[in-house]
Amino acid sequence: MALPANLKSRLRLPVIGAPLFIVSNPKLVIAQCKAGIVGSFPALNARPAAQLEEWLIEITTALAAHDAAHPDAPSAPFAVNQIVHRSNDRLMHDLELCVKYKVPIVITSLGAREDVNAAIHSYGGLVFHDIINNKFAKKAIEKGADGIIAVAAGAGGHAGTTSPFALVQEIRQWFDGPLALSGCIATGDAVFAAEAMGADVAYIGSAFIATDEANASATYKQCIVESSADDIVYSATFTGVHGNYLKPSIIAAGLDPDKVSVADPSKMDFGSTGNAAKAWKDIWGCGQGIAPIKQVQPAAQYIAQLAREYATAKARVLA
Repeated sequence: MALPANLKSRLRLPVIGAPLFIVSNPKLVIAQCKAGIVGSFPALNARPAAQLEEWLIEITTALAAHDAAHPDAPSAPFAVNQIVHRSNDRLMHDLELCVKYKVPIVITSLGAREDVNAAIHSYGGLVFHDIINNKFAKKAIEKGADGIIAVAAGAGGHAGTTSPFALVQEIRQWFDGPLALSGCIATGDAVFAAEAMGADVAYIGSAFIATDEANASATYKQCIVESSADDIVYSATFTGVHGNYLKPSIIAAGLDPDKVSVADPSKMDFGSTGNAAKAWKDIWGCGQGIAPIKQVQPAAQYIAQLAREYATAKARVLA
């Protein structure tokens, strides 16, 4: 496996905190990076568009200060998620800011574009593209992505249906570059298992919703704590693309979780506003792996827990 040396050396745990629409913010990203994992946020979380530059200044300034004060334990790099779908009319504006501030990692979603990749590569940045199957993984690399994020069955948000075992196996038959695995990972044991399967890093999202820094309501966070895989519904109703959502939030919106219909992908819209219940504000995205999340806690405390579990799992297996 091949994580770039300048990335691998800054990770104290092989984990990327996934970009969570609405939920991820500078406070969470900074906490994740200081604790030694990649922190990330969707560019579209910064609204209005002008706020994105404020966020980039806040994050880069805070991490630079941390690194100066802790030269022996520098922060991990951060990442910005760019939605490359045609409905995102902010893409070029946001991409220009990523280039201006030399964002270390850009995570592209819902489309792969050579011009976007070239812009990030112009200053030495890395592009990781998230995919739900082997076909899309090959397209991403053909168009210049540096790494792949395999979003397997059970992952939160826009997830695929392929088993992580099958997906990683298929990708590793032809790709030996950076590979992150997403799907039901919430413990250090699962992080170690992802590595054993052939991934370089684990991609963890839903568990970070239940952290103090996350921009989620107290009700959303508590729902994570109280739920399990049985409380997850897989549907395309809310964005036009299949994803996993918390059943209690669907019920609270006045919908029957057993009768959610399939939506038209052409209706996907990341910019609209309205009174109707919609992902991710009212219908809460979440993966199946949340049963181990038993409390709302600071992100650094959760990452320390992951590190302890990871070390224990590794020692147990190697013994």
